[in-house]
Amino acid sequence: MKLIFKILIVFILAAGNFCTAQDSTRVTQAYKSAARLKKAVDNNDNKGVADSYVGIANDYYNQGNYAKSEEFLAKARTIYKNLNDKKNLESVTRKIAQSQEKQNKITPAISNYSKAAEISYSENNRMVNTNDAARLSSPTNEQKVEAIQDNINLGLKTKDKGDLAASYSQMADVNIQQKDIPRAEENLNSAYAISKKEAPQQALEINQKLTNFYVENRNFDKAIEAKKKVLKEDFVKENSQEKVNQIQELADIYIKKNDPEEAVILLKNAYGIALEKGHTLEAQKSVKRLDSLYSITGNTEASVSLYRDFLGKLPDIVSKDRSLVDNKILEDTEQRISQLEKEKELKDQLIRKKNVFNYYLIGVLIVLTGLIIFIFRMLKKVQIKNKKIALQSLRREMNPHFIFNSLNSVNHFIATNNELEANQYLTKFSKLMRGVMENSAEDFIPFQQELDLLQNYLALEKTRFADKFDYEIDVDESLNMQSLKVPGMLVQPFLENAVWHGLRYRSDKGFLKLSFEKEDQHLKITIEDNGIGIEESKKQKTQHQKTREGRGMKNTLERIKLLNDLYHQDIQCKVTDKKEEPGVLVQISYKNINV
Repeated sequence: MKLIFKILIVFILAAGNFCTAQDSTRVTQAYKSAARLKKAVDNNDNKGVADSYVGIANDYYNQGNYAKSEEFLAKARTIYKNLNDKKNLESVTRKIAQSQEKQNKITPAISNYSKAAEISYSENNRMVNTNDAARLSSPTNEQKVEAIQDNINLGLKTKDKGDLAASYSQMADVNIQQKDIPRAEENLNSAYAISKKEAPQQALEINQKLTNFYVENRNFDKAIEAKKKVLKEDFVKENSQEKVNQIQELADIYIKKNDPEEAVILLKNAYGIALEKGHTLEAQKSVKRLDSLYSITGNTEASVSLYRDFLGKLPDIVSKDRSLVDNKILEDTEQRISQLEKEKELKDQLIRKKNVFNYYLIGVLIVLTGLIIFIFRMLKKVQIKNKKIALQSLRREMNPHFIFNSLNSVNHFIATNNELEANQYLTKFSKLMRGVMENSAEDFIPFQQELDLLQNYLALEKTRFADKFDYEIDVDESLNMQSLKVPGMLVQPFLENAVWHGLRYRSDKGFLKLSFEKEDQHLKITIEDNGIGIEESKKQKTQHQKTREGRGMKNTLERIKLLNDLYHQDIQCKVTDKKEEPGVLVQISYKNINV
């Protein structure tokens, strides 16, 4: 009798050709994608067509249909390539690689990650794609871990939660291979926590991976806890079909735990929800699982009763089930998309035939465009030249500013009738000025020359304020003193500020430290003093001093801006009061420039 029920149910389901669908969301997305594609075709908007393909591909990707996703992404890439849309070309190439990786097509995935890295429009994107290519092609787990960790660091920096969750999940895969159970668990939980708000489908996949991981390690209680946790998420509670699937998976865990009674309760619950919401296949799956459990216990009567109940309620379930209608709509929509593609091809052919005459106009436009580009380049050169003149002007302006401040010191020695000190100071000053003048013609000078100038300057200030401060200059031994080039007189104004506005106001002797360090491809300069600090210095200024703007510092900041514009140096300058003690900390960094 039970066998007859089974055969009858299978026959009815096969005849109906039911397929699963995520309520009406998938159909709605298909409608919208087809509408966008039609509008783009009607307007002959190639970029719009490509964007529509990407939207369709993303829908398929989120549904787990990676082959279809790859198909539409390839169409979009062809159009972006023709449009020379590098930003979207990089993005769609990466997505193709991800779709191929999901299908375990490793070799083409590596190729596409590498292509995406080559055309990346940002350094972060280039590194992410390079790391993914390295991850898939690395022969050892250690190399894979290094590549994945780099992507995790980038994900934390850029706050790209989708890629970050995927990286944590990939790290967990390696941890599992290494049998590092705690780290695998930690990384899977991190991946789930990140993805559950932004990418529910990804969160479900990660949760399934986590529960499988627990089950394989026979940690059934944690697997149950993880599955119950996902059942409480809104994206599961609001999707009755997904809720049924998750309850069935939870029941399977109880079965593996050898707790059939709890599994029966869960499967009956899943069966009830499936009946109520009209999910035919899900109801059938619950019936089959319950039947298997009843068979184990020899409860044939309960099994027959269950099949009899399902058969009696089958017409009502079918009337509620939208999967047949939805899949028919999806099929029609895909046919419509195919028809729109043919219409676009016909339109493209028509346009090509009409554009024979327009080629002459295009030639004229090319000439005009070339002329505009030429004019633009000339203007750009003039602009660069003007910036160089401005930079030169600012650099030379530092000389009289520096001379004026130094002569104030000479005046102090003379005013105090200290002729010997004044003579010694003038001797050092003339030596310093000779160096400044010799290097004033270039934007960048050898590091050794700049260091000599700074040493001479600090020696002068030490002569002027002997009882106010001591100083120390620390240079990284790995720096090439001769080949390394730095902007001349860029550091001196900060040293001057430290002495004149901080250290000289101390009641006792202070300390000034200047250090040069090599940090990757950058030179890091730190100026640290224990003077009275920025805020206290402002309080001690007279009203006349407050109304005057420090020309040396303003000049320096303008020079930094021009150097960044002209040489793409990305010079960073940060001036802050110390937190734990009085004084000021100045941090400057910029790329190494070698001869």
